[in-house]
Amino acid sequence: RGACSPGMRGAPVLLLFLSACAGVSADGCRSANWYDLGFRDALYGIQPQDLVYAEQCAVDGARYAQGWREGRYEFDRRASQSQD
Repeated sequence: RGACSPGMRGAPVLLLFLSACAGVSADGCRSANWYDLGFRDALYGIQPQDLVYAEQCAVDGARYAQGWREGRYEFDRRASQSQD
């Protein structure tokens, strides 16, 4: 966990990947929606980043994990549809 590794290819994904690995700004920490951030990370195939974010912010780990699980489900659903 915590290692940045993109699960999909393409320039838009790479940009999101790089921004996710950069962490969260001080303003972002205060206004972060941890569920949405976890969902986004998973939706773009990024491994959980909660430990990386925790180095900079007080992370709501439960909300992040819930968002990541649900985002991962959506990622897997989309991947299976594209194979049909």
